[in-house]
Amino acid sequence: MTFPISQGLFQFDLIDHFAILGVSIDAEHQEIRQRYLKIAHKLHPDTCRTYTPAEREQAHHLLSKLVNPAYEHLGRNPSREEFRLVLTEMGKAMARDSGKITISSEPARKLAQSSANHELAYQKILQSLAIDQYTALENAYQKIAQLSELNLVYLMLTEGQGNKKTTRKVFISQGNPNQSELVGATVPTAARAKAKESPLEAYIRRAQASLDQNNPAQALRELRDALRQEPDNGICHALLGLAYLRQNQPSMARVHINRAWQTSPQDATVIKCKQELDKVVNPNIEVQHQNGQKGEGDRNSGFWSRFGGKKK
Repeated sequence: MTFPISQGLFQFDLIDHFAILGVSIDAEHQEIRQRYLKIAHKLHPDTCRTYTPAEREQAHHLLSKLVNPAYEHLGRNPSREEFRLVLTEMGKAMARDSGKITISSEPARKLAQSSANHELAYQKILQSLAIDQYTALENAYQKIAQLSELNLVYLMLTEGQGNKKTTRKVFISQGNPNQSELVGATVPTAARAKAKESPLEAYIRRAQASLDQNNPAQALRELRDALRQEPDNGICHALLGLAYLRQNQPSMARVHINRAWQTSPQDATVIKCKQELDKVVNPNIEVQHQNGQKGEGDRNSGFWSRFGGKKK
């Protein structure tokens, strides 16, 4: 559905399920379920008898088109964790390009000014907004917009603090777009040839096989497990984006493939997945990516282009 919201995370062609339910980005299943039940009781036609007929119709619309889909997405652990992963990557990008982010609501500005204790401030401001989120139905979208902008600022502050650096593994392409070998940066070539397949390699191999068999759902499961071991792995993000493309979810595909392009622009698998994305996003523009060079679609590779810009 089309959301009449242009604030917060919605401006990046993303539905902010956390804002719709009025729960924090860090909320777990029990809290999310309790919040959903409370909202559903308020909006369900059988329990919102205090509303006029027009208000009951509006309440039903909010419940069926916003609240129920949001809970369906956040109520399942795999999809909730995947959504958080997307938000984490967006938070990192927004923190880098903070000068391009405009904050319009007072609650979000207040959070932005409390960076020293932003986690506590975030929870307090969120609770104050969520308490009457669906009380006045005509203001529901405004509340969701404010909550989403609050989430945006929270992500910028959290991810902008930086994470501890860890020893990364390196992908060395073997020249075939469908085959890439994961190797340690200091492991000799001979030892690599004799090494057994690592768990991460196994996840990637099975995911590639699932994609070849036109089974993107299974590939998604394999790649989510792989990213738990190597969250910044370019090949995993590229294949995950390709799986989302096969499921006709270009927004999710864009996030992961652009993440892969940032980390491994010269890898053959990443280049291939980027080309597939470009065919979907810009079907009338031929964009060539060879030897890690950026095409026409990447010359303006700022924050807005990485996440698709505003919803049309």
